[in-house]
Amino acid sequence: MIKLYNTLTRKKEEFKPIEAKTVGIYTCGPTVYWFSHIGNLRTYFFEDILKRVLLYNNYAVKHIMNITDVGHLTSDADTGEDKLEKSALRENKTVWEVADFYTKHFQNDLKNLNIKEPTVWVKATDTIKEQIDLIKILEQKGFTYQIADGVYFDTSKLKNYGVLRGNKKPIELKAKARIEGAAGKKNITDFALWKLTGPGVQRQMEWDSPWGRGFPGWHTECVVMSIKNLGIPFDIHCGGIDHIQIHHTNEISQAQGAYGKIMANYWLHGEFLNIEGGKISKSIGNVVNLDDLIKKGFNPLSLRYLFLTAHYRSNMDFTWKSLEASQNALQNLSAKILQLGISGGLPSVSVNLEEAYQKKFLDFISDDLNTPKALALMWQMTNDPALSSKEKHSLILDMDKVFGLDLDKIKKEKIPVEINRLSQAREKTRQDKKWAKADEIRNEIAKQGYEIEDTPQGPVIKKI
Repeated sequence: MIKLYNTLTRKKEEFKPIEAKTVGIYTCGPTVYWFSHIGNLRTYFFEDILKRVLLYNNYAVKHIMNITDVGHLTSDADTGEDKLEKSALRENKTVWEVADFYTKHFQNDLKNLNIKEPTVWVKATDTIKEQIDLIKILEQKGFTYQIADGVYFDTSKLKNYGVLRGNKKPIELKAKARIEGAAGKKNITDFALWKLTGPGVQRQMEWDSPWGRGFPGWHTECVVMSIKNLGIPFDIHCGGIDHIQIHHTNEISQAQGAYGKIMANYWLHGEFLNIEGGKISKSIGNVVNLDDLIKKGFNPLSLRYLFLTAHYRSNMDFTWKSLEASQNALQNLSAKILQLGISGGLPSVSVNLEEAYQKKFLDFISDDLNTPKALALMWQMTNDPALSSKEKHSLILDMDKVFGLDLDKIKKEKIPVEINRLSQAREKTRQDKKWAKADEIRNEIAKQGYEIEDTPQGPVIKKI
């Protein structure tokens, strides 16, 4: 049984898919105007863990992720420039070139972090007709009004607007700022469905519509892209915790207005990642991208390991020291895999011990994706003397189907003939208790770039 914390009900619930053993997931993808920072990537990591846990529990998963290539303004108040248009001007490129470049970079980040790709990628600009059709439905049902800068959703017409965030009063959300710059906006929480291109404004992305030439609102895009591919309702909608108050709330309101249904049955949100104790911010200058880690010599999977150490619903602090510790842990785990793969050893004393570890692991990951407990269990298991090397090796690789650290790709390095000869000679001198000579050979091996670790199963040679 899988239990997930549902933001919609504000409690942990047993997961029951609409269709037996098949799960539909929609995850809010990137706005492709700039590089994704590691805080963004933590959200995609948690969604990957969710997907892997479902697969581990033998569910088939249909995963949809959008690419927002239009309509996301620099302010959540439906004001400011379109982020893609602004980047195109800065980089002296077309918006299409900007979107293509940052989409490919994002997809490469996912590959480097071993995050599984979605079943379907869908771009906002490929669903303009469907977005216009949705706005027409909302208009026919009396949920819209038009002012000088566009068509807006009238949130006062929806009885339970804000259900995802607990129906907090707008003033508590500091939403007054959102009314600025929108002359004629009726309510603080109203939001744009279709933005009109202003007089004298030059845009590269705009389309004709019944209300005038313009472009869709950010919140409308995700409603269309998810429902088009998964139907309504679908099983799970994911995103960062920052999407609860406005973006996901406004997605739900449109689906309710148009179709009288909540979009998804389960809403999951990942917590923030801070850097060195502070909020990630361009203005502060503390933004860290995956490229920055790689340039400093870190394996991208060390960041993945670091993410595993905190629950997805816990606020997490990134430090370079913690990343270094995670890289060391990952290297130790890789060495452990090689060491355990050398010899099988005797079976465990209890034939049920291996199964007991597997069951406990399954219980942890199925309890709202508790990766910290599952990771601790793996290390506990590797030190259990009652398990054979072969059983430990098998269990680690099985657990890594969820952890996603690519441990199955770690292969024993091909050692040069001369290094093997020296290792054998050293082992002979150790057996003869010629310790000084053994140390001399170890030093000679080190000069050639290798080191020897003495284990109960015999010496293990590793490149330095």
